[in-house]
Amino acid sequence: MLNLKDLGQPFEFWEYFEKVSKIPRCSEQEEKIRIFIKEEAEKLGYKSKIDSIGNLVVKIPAKSNQKLTGVLQCHMDMVCEKNESIIHNFSKDPLKLKIEEIENEKWLTAEGTTLGADNGVGICYMLTLMNKIQKGELNFDSLGFELLFTVDEEQGLRGAFKIEKDFLEGDFLINLDSEEDDAATIGCAGGLVHFIEIKKSTIELNLKDNNFLPVKIFISGLLGGHSGVDIHLGRGNALKIIGQLLWKLNKEYPIHLCSIDGGNRTNAIPREVTAIIYIEKDKFSEVLLFTQDLFNDIKIIFDGIELNLDILIEKLDDYTDNRVLSDKVQNDLLNIMYLIPNGLLSMHPRIDGLVFNSSNFGTITTRDDDIEIKISQRSLSEYFKTVIWEKTKALLDLSDLDINIIRDSDYPGWTPNFQSKLLTKFKESYKAMYNEDLKIKAIHAGLECGILKKKFPNMEMISIGPTNEGAHSPDERVLIKSVEKVWNVLISLLKKLN
Repeated sequence: MLNLKDLGQPFEFWEYFEKVSKIPRCSEQEEKIRIFIKEEAEKLGYKSKIDSIGNLVVKIPAKSNQKLTGVLQCHMDMVCEKNESIIHNFSKDPLKLKIEEIENEKWLTAEGTTLGADNGVGICYMLTLMNKIQKGELNFDSLGFELLFTVDEEQGLRGAFKIEKDFLEGDFLINLDSEEDDAATIGCAGGLVHFIEIKKSTIELNLKDNNFLPVKIFISGLLGGHSGVDIHLGRGNALKIIGQLLWKLNKEYPIHLCSIDGGNRTNAIPREVTAIIYIEKDKFSEVLLFTQDLFNDIKIIFDGIELNLDILIEKLDDYTDNRVLSDKVQNDLLNIMYLIPNGLLSMHPRIDGLVFNSSNFGTITTRDDDIEIKISQRSLSEYFKTVIWEKTKALLDLSDLDINIIRDSDYPGWTPNFQSKLLTKFKESYKAMYNEDLKIKAIHAGLECGILKKKFPNMEMISIGPTNEGAHSPDERVLIKSVEKVWNVLISLLKKLN
């Protein structure tokens, strides 16, 4: 049986991580984790408060002569992704943790689901800090803390958006949502998220003459990943792949699209998608060969990257729904799927390795009255963030479909401050402990710091965290030894500030 206390220091971190991994905390379902944190704080003797949207702050006063208040911050929700073959109910089932050894390094992961280290590690660092201060193992005589736990970060940073300016009083902020143990993040991209509702127009096929065959096309095995962090790695988007397949199939054969469903979140690269179509019964072998050949051509661009990319094409003998999209809606929808901007769009002109603009075709869902597409754009420029969306909107306008567009979120970027005193002290602490220079970076993913900096402009901010890979996918894993490394340098920084 896995005993997380054997994974190293601090022991309390791993105790908390095991407990947190048993608590449901998908976005918009943070109540149980919030209750757990609040009750733990009260048990340790600390006061807390909750705002109208559900953000939680725990206050740890300095013992004497308080001069500074530091805000430590993380989000309570996690991305709930699983492989289709895995039976797991995120609303009640605990995560199944396991240790993997990769290239002689030990990683903690979960079986077939996301691990929730994003941002469970932040929760556990802050709970551990509470615990050790209360036990007297850590003393910060002139430094007080506000521990901020936000809600709904993974769906447009909504908790951070709703924080009132009087909710915090801190002098500086350390966000615990970064993913490299040898780096500090001091800037991030802003983003836009839109929900696109395409009104359905359907016809009913005459199935009595037995000329039509229902067929399921299932794309699977993709790596997926974070739509900001991993967008430049050449990974496949299941929705774009099936969009290309169906577009070409639609040009070659009479097909009738019943439904298409794939992806789960705007901030995760879609790994799986299912389409159900009707074809002429005597064309099945021909369509099968055509689609498989086409799929093999598409796979070439992912050679050496998507090693498990797969397609399943099967007859659906028991499928009886004869409602299919009208030709107009089907043709225009497939045009949109084929052409919609997706993936890496441009790199930063001056900073090597930093993505400047991107777009993620995140989900498509067939509903009773419409087909819903969710898409997000990210950019380090407010101007280009808007341009990417405008190009998408222009494509939608060309279709002449009945479309309703909902802007779900619009969040600002975070401009780097290389002269920050907080950053300087962190660099000094890291250098003293590990005898190497700290990496300073900006990222293409969105962080709550962009919103919080706008609300609290006088706070200096940095973002740190242990090494975490595969966020927003079932491959998510945290490097075990990096947890202690980041804890040690965090405490060193806090002592320096004290």
